[in-house]
Amino acid sequence: MNVIPTMTQELMTNFAALGIQDSSLKALDKLGFEKPTSIQERAIPLLMEKGHDFVGQAQTGTGKTAAFLLPLLEKIDFESNKMQALIIAPTRELALQVGRELEKLA
Repeated sequence: MNVIPTMTQELMTNFAALGIQDSSLKALDKLGFEKPTSIQERAIPLLMEKGHDFVGQAQTGTGKTAAFLLPLLEKIDFESNKMQALIIAPTRELALQVGRELEKLA
């Protein structure tokens, strides 16, 4: 019998408070995220709203990629075949990194 682990209450409370839906919360739990980083706490609520431009700057390893991917995934209509988002990265390496993170979170 397989037992499905439940999400930690802290994860659900912290990320859910930012507007992240259950499907993304499950992915975050599976990836071992425990609580949002500073850049995520600031970026996610703003990016969940409409009509905001956002420039975020933070040290390497602080979760910047998830800070913009999570709100993006919340807005994507997975039933639609139309292009809904375009992510531009300055280098191939960064584009590959963003793609890998997108696959993990989606």
